[in-house]
Amino acid sequence: MRAAVALERAVLRCEEVVVPQAGPGEVLVRTRAASICGSDLHMVNTGWGIPAFPAMSGHPGHEAVGEVVESRSERFSEGDLVLTTPHIWDARCFADYQAVDDAHVLKLDPDVDIDTVTLAQQLGTVVYAAKRLPGSLARSLEGQTCLVVGQGSAGLFWDFILTRLGAERIISIEPLAWRRELGQKYGVDDSIDVTGENATQAVKDLTHGAGADLVIEAVGTTETLSQAFHLVRDEGQVVLFGLPESEQPVPFDYSQMFKSRAHVFTVLGSQDEPGLTSYVEAVGLISSGEIDVEPIISHHISISEIDLAFEIATNRVDGAVKIGLTFD
Repeated sequence: MRAAVALERAVLRCEEVVVPQAGPGEVLVRTRAASICGSDLHMVNTGWGIPAFPAMSGHPGHEAVGEVVESRSERFSEGDLVLTTPHIWDARCFADYQAVDDAHVLKLDPDVDIDTVTLAQQLGTVVYAAKRLPGSLARSLEGQTCLVVGQGSAGLFWDFILTRLGAERIISIEPLAWRRELGQKYGVDDSIDVTGENATQAVKDLTHGAGADLVIEAVGTTETLSQAFHLVRDEGQVVLFGLPESEQPVPFDYSQMFKSRAHVFTVLGSQDEPGLTSYVEAVGLISSGEIDVEPIISHHISISEIDLAFEIATNRVDGAVKIGLTFD
């Protein structure tokens, strides 16, 4: 079968490898569609979370839809169309076939659009994160000014969810024009086209010097992680959603964090939520048309050209947002 193999940092190739076998409690899934997550870029390009190179075949792909071709689980049968939601540490969906624990598989209606419902994996992680907002914020953001740093697919999903929760105002920071334009489609009121200190000043200007009530960091770079504490109001909320770009310690302005008295949390573990309920909700949002995710999918590229797909995604060229992978 075809599978992506990270040979070394920033070097990904499609190779022929042996089809995996399903173990007890697992299903073997023939991948029909997949997509590249920003965390995949961080892992392949920096080695974050990858114990050794060459990496496992198909790793670290974790956003995919496929058909069960062999089941060693009582919960699934051959022919079932499924969304796979594995942990990123052992995810291997950048391949024609993947063996997945049945706890990380969600059965889909056979009539769903495969390309768009693949994005339910990432949308589900945002749904899960929003449920973890403290107190009443998880139910309503009425009166809140929210800031989303980064308008990749994760940031765009945050725009949608914040809008759905009734945020009074959504501000985004994104240097790429086509991504800023998409953000407005999903609920952004004010887009900032600069980064660094200039962006911080722009946020202060838009909020009369106060900063945002809720800051979503959806990039994961050293600069944006530290910047988040300059963007939030006193005693505001900061969600560090972006996967770190490196396993190295991240230096940040502790003095600013201390003075801001911000409430900070990270999000991990949506795959272990009982019943995969956040993914179920995400599938429903996409299938019902409540969110139109098609504009987010900027490219469809064959798994055979995984190196090209990663190059476009990494360099953010040619209007890149979410790169979809095909398996014809």
